[in-house]
Amino acid sequence: MDLFNSWLVNRYIAHRGLHDSTHPENSMSAFENAIKFDYAIELDVHQIEDGTIVVFHDETLMRMTGRDGYITQVKNKEELENFRLLGTDQKIPTLEEVLEFVNGKVPVLIEIKDYKIQHYNPQNIFESNLFEILKNYNGEYAIMSFNPYVLKWFKIHAPEVIRGQLSCFFRDNKMKFVVKYALKRMLLNKKTSEPHFIAYDYHDLPNRYVKKYKKLPLLAWAIPNQQEYMRVAPHCDNIIFEGFRPKI
Repeated sequence: MDLFNSWLVNRYIAHRGLHDSTHPENSMSAFENAIKFDYAIELDVHQIEDGTIVVFHDETLMRMTGRDGYITQVKNKEELENFRLLGTDQKIPTLEEVLEFVNGKVPVLIEIKDYKIQHYNPQNIFESNLFEILKNYNGEYAIMSFNPYVLKWFKIHAPEVIRGQLSCFFRDNKMKFVVKYALKRMLLNKKTSEPHFIAYDYHDLPNRYVKKYKKLPLLAWAIPNQQEYMRVAPHCDNIIFEGFRPKI
């Protein structure tokens, strides 16, 4: 598997779709916009109470919908009709809806939102439900997560799926120090997640932790402008970007 000659390196990746003031992040219109300009799409997934996997970034609904509550506490996909994104006509899409719409036109990079950093659980329903959807999808895709145990599930049950380890310096995160220490340094890469690529916060590049993994493609996220792109370009293989359209 030569990922250095794949879309993960050779195709710019639009963070939460190509979103702006009229195309909300993680919306069908943002994904349509990304396809229009031939960008790969990065998106985020959560699982709601009935097991439906939805495309949404935040744990809470307030910022994007103006409603109280947590995304994981939405009861079913019918209830998604009650929410609109940033005052537009766009609703919270399901992953199946997004994949049916994208239909292989551009690659998709899926971030699995799971911060419960704990021991591996082979019975994890989220990962199992997600893979049931992905194994019927014919387009190019990869998954990534901050949680090494999510990646371990895929390593064991779906080793053919390209998986990436997300990381950063976790400056504002309330995790325990020992968890931050391990995740920042990606200490679980070798024996737990064994990722195919690394995705690291552009603020924290370059650093000595990613240099240990020169044989793996390195993505920088989420680049906000051309100036930061030019600064970080020598230190990474590709970018996940938002708020501008990158120029080589």
